[in-house]
Amino acid sequence: MRVIKAEELTPIIKKLCMDSNYFLDDDLINVLKKAVDEEDSPAGKEVLEKILENAEIAARDEVAACQDTGFTVVFMDIGEDVFFEGSINEAINEGVRQGYTDGYLRKSILDDALRRKNTGDNTPAIIHIREVPGDKVHITIAPKGGGAENMSTVKMLSPAAGEDGVVQAVVDQVSQAGANPCPPVIVGVGLGGTFEMAALNAKRALLRPLGTFSDDEETARIEKRMLTEINKLGIGPQGFGGRVTCLGVFIERYPCHIASLSCGININCHSSRHKEAVL
Repeated sequence: MRVIKAEELTPIIKKLCMDSNYFLDDDLINVLKKAVDEEDSPAGKEVLEKILENAEIAARDEVAACQDTGFTVVFMDIGEDVFFEGSINEAINEGVRQGYTDGYLRKSILDDALRRKNTGDNTPAIIHIREVPGDKVHITIAPKGGGAENMSTVKMLSPAAGEDGVVQAVVDQVSQAGANPCPPVIVGVGLGGTFEMAALNAKRALLRPLGTFSDDEETARIEKRMLTEINKLGIGPQGFGGRVTCLGVFIERYPCHIASLSCGININCHSSRHKEAVL
């Protein structure tokens, strides 16, 4: 059994909060550069070039790539041979508190959906923990802005809807979102499971590298189909029109009830921020 003091998480979380907001991943930068070449719309092409310039400035000056530094979403895969001494939640929230304060990141979190008083330090985080084999801890921070999150949904489809119904639901959701999630978007789809599992898997799907497709042949085919159909919408970068509305679609599948076909759709903005570490 490997024993870890929970307080060891705090500096890791702090750094990941800052890095995820300052430094966009190489896979995203590469896909955006490719999109510039593929975009026919002059306005769309200019937007993509500005997004790349903005990412360069953010990394150079270590400032937030977007003013909406998001709800701090934390995914932790904890090895079954690991035991934590102390409170994991408290250690994570302390890391978020330090990261958002010392990193000069916007504090966007309110204490209650109706009372709406700012907590002042971007806590509490949204924390998802699952047990995995081994004695390591894999941590991923994924800040999620309000504009993109507000465009997400869960559709409880009829099983008779099948693949066509799922594809149409995803395309319709992106169409309805329009320019609100700051396209070009990345779309995570959770297929199967219960209402909440579909939503969680849709968000977890967004952590996959851009430019890749599922290892499962059927799932990869559906991802490509969705990507093609979304890019036919003509919304374009930041809604100015064009060919590049979506940079990637990622599907995570899960077993489901015989009476259900749940489809979580989590839309991400073009920044697609996330960073990871292993403890």
